[in-house]
Amino acid sequence: MSCHLTEADVRRLLDPAQLCAALESAFRDRYPSISLPPRTHVELAHGIFLAMSCYDRDAGTLGMKLVLVRDHAQAHARDSLTKGRVQATYMLLDPETAQASLTIAANYFTDLRTAATSAVATKFLARSDVSTLGIFGTGRLARTHIAVLPLVRNFERVLVCGRDPSRSAEFVEELSGELPSLIITAVDARTCAAQSDVLCTCTSHPAPLFEGRDLRPGTHLNLVGAFRAQTREVDTHTIQRSRVVVDTYAAALSEVGELLIPMQEGAITREHVVADLHELVSRKKQGRRSPEEVTVFKSVGCALEDLVAAELLDEIS
Repeated sequence: MSCHLTEADVRRLLDPAQLCAALESAFRDRYPSISLPPRTHVELAHGIFLAMSCYDRDAGTLGMKLVLVRDHAQAHARDSLTKGRVQATYMLLDPETAQASLTIAANYFTDLRTAATSAVATKFLARSDVSTLGIFGTGRLARTHIAVLPLVRNFERVLVCGRDPSRSAEFVEELSGELPSLIITAVDARTCAAQSDVLCTCTSHPAPLFEGRDLRPGTHLNLVGAFRAQTREVDTHTIQRSRVVVDTYAAALSEVGELLIPMQEGAITREHVVADLHELVSRKKQGRRSPEEVTVFKSVGCALEDLVAAELLDEIS
């Protein structure tokens, strides 16, 4: 009989620190042996539908996530019903029968696994002496990144830059109450880019959020918002000056505007991507090489991350 976990169940059961550890272990040890087909994209009248599956033969686990990303106009019009632009459901399946053994309301699930993956990358790429976390965005992904990244670095303050100053102020007030140990401040784009040691772009904005020349040496960036070939959250200069790591090569070289647009311009080549997350955490490839180097982790989401999170929930529930 299939079990179903609600959003409230996931929030109660899925521990961020445990998830970070499980993801690091999975990308280090399990990634070479899993089956990870390309993500399916279906353009809809009001957005895009995504299907992401992963099978681990050794563990005997199979799962699939279904995601609907609404266009902005639709998302705003239906916000009271959908509670956000991105809506997701996860199914943990019996590999013998394809019957669902566990279904999961996967909005917070997706937000948390994304932030936890950023935290793993930050652990391996950011300087050890960072103190300021910068966040572009004021939505669900921004919230989970602010909550999870302090698990891997000792941040003292958080700079938040949102599209709407009033929403940014409201967001900062909410988070300051929830995370009193952090000094959280709303700032403009240039300040956020120039003063952050670790910078996370958690938006649906289709064009660069800041100028790459504003980044100071030694910054680490987690780029998690854009997932189409024609959209990007950072400019060509940012990518050119950075050592770039991706979650998976296949997705990065087919879906990532941050990379594909500079390649089309002739500004970088395929060799500019130096490692995937498996190579980074297994130390097959070198991450940061100096305190002054700018590093980038570009993520479009990997189905292994979802499978790992679902396995943890299955064990607990």
